[in-house]
This record gives sequence, C-alpha cells and structure tokens, in this order.
Amino acid sequence: MHKGGPLDQPVLDDRDQFPTEIMIFSHLGKAKILWQSFFNYLHEEHPDFSEEWRYYNDGKRWLMKVTRKSKTMLWLSIIPGAFRTTFYFTDKAAQAIDCSSISEELKDQFRSGKSFGKIRGLTITFRDGSDIENAKSLLTIKLAIR
Repeated sequence: MHKGGPLDQPVLDDRDQFPTEIMIFSHLGKAKILWQSFFNYLHEEHPDFSEEWRYYNDGKRWLMKVTRKSKTMLWLSIIPGAFRTTFYFTDKAAQAIDCSSISEELKDQFRSGKSFGKIRGLTITFRDGSDIENAKSLLTIKLAIR
C-alpha cells in the first residue's frame, strides 16, 4: 500500500478551474479506461445516481460526490495516473463487508480503519478491473444498508 509521495500530490487543486473531462483524462493516463468502464457501469445500472463536483477548502481540491436522492454513495478524487473512490459505512455494514466478494485488503482496511464518529471509510485506488468489481460490490452493500 502506498504511503506518501508523488501519488498524493493534489490534482484538480485550482478552485477557479472546474474539472472537465479533458482535464481529468490528462491526469488519469492509462486509468482513463477504468474511469470510462466505471462510469459506464454507474450510468447503465444506476441512472438515478447524481454526480457533482465541488471544491473543498479543507482538502484544497475538487472532489466528486455521487448521490442517490439524499444519500451519499461515494466520494471520488483524482490522483496522478489514477482515481480513488471512498465509501463510508457504519458498523451495521461490517457483516455484509466481511461476507462480500471484495478483496481481503479492503476488508482489512475496513476492520482496522479509523472511525469518523460512527463511520469508517473504504478507499479503492483504481488500478485494474478488479477495482471496478470491488466498487460494484461496495455499491451493492451501500444500497442494501439503511
């Protein structure tokens, strides 16, 4: 797992420059294919999801929030050569996460993750097709947990 370094450098950090597809793809490089595959899945399987880019002062960068009605499904950020999604779950999701098909690395990340109040985050950095499958599984859990 990556700790620190150039991958953590802010991208999309100009408050005055709204993220465009051209700009996003310029940062993603080869991960553009994963981006397109992930968003094709979202748009086909979850047409009721909404996507919104916002600039956040605390992180000094643009983040995308994906929602279904008033429920936040995931947060998305761009890093050099990749993108990340973060899902937040309460402890109610622990059993579903343990029994899911997501990677053991992600299960461990949830078990040992830092709590923010009553929630813990699970972050996927998209590197290959298995990351899309992990994200699909987490979306299924997110939709099932009330």
